[in-house]
Amino acid sequence: MHIVTRARGFDLSEEVREHVRRRLGFSLDWAYDRVISVLVVLSDVNGPRGGKDKRCRIQVAVTGAADVLIDDTQADLYVAIDRAVDRAGRTLARHVARQRQRQPGRTSEARAVLLAGAQPDVAATTV
Repeated sequence: MHIVTRARGFDLSEEVREHVRRRLGFSLDWAYDRVISVLVVLSDVNGPRGGKDKRCRIQVAVTGAADVLIDDTQADLYVAIDRAVDRAGRTLARHVARQRQRQPGRTSEARAVLLAGAQPDVAATTV
């Protein structure tokens, strides 16, 4: 999984970069074969004024589906990262579940044929 982390409005420390990498690993490793790349953009919206202004925007590029886009803004940068990464993982899981419902795999069809003891219809299974 290719991860790109960028910061706007502040210097990105190695500690923050590692936190992003570790959290994405926890949340998205199960889908490593579906995730092409992840872009994380961290920004300080209000600058020195403070307040609820730390934004974490995540874009997950997925094979065979639209990108997953997540945006979260919090007062603390680490909380914004954690929440956005958790939401990205849940959203990706929903997308994968929907894909499986729409396109049942050939393996499940083949398994059903074998369990039934019938000969598979070769003409129906060739691509």
